[in-house]
Amino acid sequence: MRHAFGFVLGVLLTPALVYGAAWGYVQAGQSFDGTGQEITDRTRIYGAFALLAAVGLVMGVIILARWASPLVSLVPALALLGCTAWFLVDPGRVLDLPGKVPPAGDMDAGLRMLLGTGLYAMMGLALLMPAWAPRRWSSRRDDDAPDMDFYSAMERDGRHADRRMR
Repeated sequence: MRHAFGFVLGVLLTPALVYGAAWGYVQAGQSFDGTGQEITDRTRIYGAFALLAAVGLVMGVIILARWASPLVSLVPALALLGCTAWFLVDPGRVLDLPGKVPPAGDMDAGLRMLLGTGLYAMMGLALLMPAWAPRRWSSRRDDDAPDMDFYSAMERDGRHADRRMR
């Protein structure tokens, strides 16, 4: 059940991460003037940075959360890496894809730029890491038992160390 929920959550998080990063990128790019070296719209850039920070926070939680099934991160990782590989093989067809998927407009430019710059590959590799940890695939009860053995062994070693120091 945990992995089924993780799969569904991974499917839902994939477009949220992709579109969130793309929209934040576009909004940040439109809110400053690179040649004049000034921020033209502070409200927009604060919102864009907040969204990009939220995408980073969600990715961090997905990567670090021991309670989460590895499928939560594996599904978006495979989607992002698959799109990146497809981009390297046939860039024309992949760069046409954002125009066919709603919403259209400025978001398309953000999706294309982040794909072409390799940011989605970086996100995909970061999200792929939790799938390699064998402990993430086991149930939560299995995770708790070794921890308790470790801490009780540490307590025993600590008591022996105290006796040796006296």
